[in-house]
Amino acid sequence: MTERIFNFSAGPAVLPVPVLEQARDEMLSLPGVGMSVMEISHRSPTFDEIHKSAIQGMRELLGIPENYHVLFLQGGASLQFSMVPINLLPTGASADYIITGSWGKKALKEAKKQGAVNVAADMADSRYTRVPEAHELKLDPHAAYVHLTTNETIEGVEWQQEPEMGDVSLVADASSDICSRPMDIGKYALIYAGAQKNLGPSGVTVVIIRDDLLSRIPDGLHTMLDYRTHTQNDSLYNTPNTWGIYILNLVCKWVKDKGGLEAMHSENKAKAQLIYDAIDATDFYRGHAATEARSLMNVTFRLPSEDLEKRFAKEASAQGLDGLKGHRSVGGIRASIYNAFPRAGCEALVEFMREFERKNG
Repeated sequence: MTERIFNFSAGPAVLPVPVLEQARDEMLSLPGVGMSVMEISHRSPTFDEIHKSAIQGMRELLGIPENYHVLFLQGGASLQFSMVPINLLPTGASADYIITGSWGKKALKEAKKQGAVNVAADMADSRYTRVPEAHELKLDPHAAYVHLTTNETIEGVEWQQEPEMGDVSLVADASSDICSRPMDIGKYALIYAGAQKNLGPSGVTVVIIRDDLLSRIPDGLHTMLDYRTHTQNDSLYNTPNTWGIYILNLVCKWVKDKGGLEAMHSENKAKAQLIYDAIDATDFYRGHAATEARSLMNVTFRLPSEDLEKRFAKEASAQGLDGLKGHRSVGGIRASIYNAFPRAGCEALVEFMREFERKNG
């Protein structure tokens, strides 16, 4: 098969075609270098230029202030579930966790291994269909930090705006919606995100950390688990994922050429609305997330039976609409429509949904 299909996968996810084309053209040799980016030294002038360009690209897109470090680490967001409390949850203190879905629960599990944790809100009673309202948050004004997941990939629930934290540091797992819309970085002390949804291939984790947090880190941590190791060495203490950073740099340029995050957000809203309108137009499909908490990145819905859901995913895949099966932990259907996913794919899915209901409704 040489023709590209519509890839609804939650991650690794669809990448911009122009980025893939440039990467293909430069696969064997970067211009004027004679080697692939996967072969050159991570300390060479060539890679140094790529690395700095990727950091600057992130800074420009998100408006990251100078008092924040931009790191490219490894281990995925899952390693950050541990690194955050290891670095920021001192002995005798407690951290607040807001749980809106599966990834928040995983972050909480790791934090509990490190120290005291207060569950400021857990939306399990709603079956993780929404984010908490302000009056539902049981926040500790003396917490070391508050952790939330900006977009729950599995349940398709997204924060439309950040809750007010007062003087407590806000930490966020933004893996699924980073760079899909503008963010007020100044509201956060630390943001982390796996790159494999909106920023590039798997294997790179972006960490945006405010300067003053570094002074709170205890001495004696394992070297690779200490944020200071990576800030002091510009993410180059060990060999980084050079290929992943190279692709991330190209993706940042692509987003900028598309008009930046404001334009990206507008397009993402339009794409998601196409599918949500199709869901809302009938009783055959049932959206999982509450209307006010619907994700623009991961559209989740159910059909009248699991058998129909399996048939839906199978027949859709046969028509070039791949990756629509919901996460194994919750079932259902999930259409992940990240930045690089084309509007034509959303239109094709809507057409398929209508035809599937006609045949099976």
